[in-house]
Amino acid sequence: MPYFDYSGRDSSGALVSGRLDAGTEDEAASRLFNQRVTPIEIRESRDKGVKKGDRSSRSQAQDGSSGSTMDNLRNFLTQKKVENDELIIFSRQMFSLTKAGLPLDKAIKGLEASMANPTFRAVLRDMVQSLENGMTLASALDRHPKIFPTLLVSMVHVGENTGRLDLAFHEISKYLELEKNTAKQVKSATRYPLFVILAMGVALAVLTVFVIPVFADTFDRLGAELPWQTVALISTSSFVVDYWMFIVAAVGGGVFAFLSWLKTTPGRLSWDKRKLSIPLAGAVFERVALGRFARTFAIVMQAGMPIVQGLTVVAGAVGNAYIASNVMRMREGVERGESLHRTAVNCNMFSPLVLQMISVGEETGTVDDLLIEVADFYDAEVEYDLKRLSDAIEPILISFMAVLVLILALGVFLPIWDLNTAANG
Repeated sequence: MPYFDYSGRDSSGALVSGRLDAGTEDEAASRLFNQRVTPIEIRESRDKGVKKGDRSSRSQAQDGSSGSTMDNLRNFLTQKKVENDELIIFSRQMFSLTKAGLPLDKAIKGLEASMANPTFRAVLRDMVQSLENGMTLASALDRHPKIFPTLLVSMVHVGENTGRLDLAFHEISKYLELEKNTAKQVKSATRYPLFVILAMGVALAVLTVFVIPVFADTFDRLGAELPWQTVALISTSSFVVDYWMFIVAAVGGGVFAFLSWLKTTPGRLSWDKRKLSIPLAGAVFERVALGRFARTFAIVMQAGMPIVQGLTVVAGAVGNAYIASNVMRMREGVERGESLHRTAVNCNMFSPLVLQMISVGEETGTVDDLLIEVADFYDAEVEYDLKRLSDAIEPILISFMAVLVLILALGVFLPIWDLNTAANG
């Protein structure tokens, strides 16, 4: 991950500078806003290390560099991923505890004692230490960006500044629950097609490697004249059997190259843009991202976050680099003094109905409420698109299976039929 040198002013107006690790300049700016630093200049550092003493350096807290090599290895081997369900439970519990007025350090200590996930328990322990050292809760959360998303940290930061931390955690829990439901719907719609495709791939591999060579030996001993379909099948099977190592290496290299390309900023941007044009599934990807944009933007506006900072947070939460780039264009338009409706029109992302709702919201001062309506609209569209996707994929898979069976039947059974006819004749 690249490093960025920055200069800015803190909440007291003092000039500060340092270096932090972030994926992009926008992500670096978002993290600075979370630390109550207004950036003046951000530029990518040529030195790929974090300066000692930087206020934004978080490497020691994240990877335990102060420990021994064996400790780090043991922590890596026993590390367990923090699931979305655990973040939902954490947010709900924090809502109840902060609403009851319990001090943050005692509340998090209680959660740490009852946490089953060792990774999450270690994170909570570090948060308690950070709070005891005088850090804010948002800063303590921001020390663990792989666990807590930017939106969660920003919401907590706003909640601390407004004195409504309980409401911030309440909104966070609702948002995470909606994200969980959306992901569950997408997985449910794609589970059956993926299973069928996997089963067909396994069956085709077994036929190619084990079944067709047996028929090929039989036809060769009989000296039969084979139709072109059978010759094509036997040639394909022989190629796979003889060069399977090279095929596996080529496929593995292609997957590795593709994943490496996705890790680059241009690659991720290009792929996320192409995903939106995939037949049938592209509309689902687009509406999921736009629904996430509308709901996230409504939440940050309800929390009282400035629009410019809110759009930066939203860009990091939509889950699509191409749509995120359009959100950043909206932020630039707002910075130039344009209305939110005008910037939304220029991005060409929203339907006329959504644009009309944004326009009415600006005129009446209820943009956040209408954005919730927009999010509900997109969620309903996603649910409809997923049902339509399932209905459309089934006949496509059946047609593909029919073609596969036809090819195998023509290639394998035609010569047998010819031999049988010749024997009877």
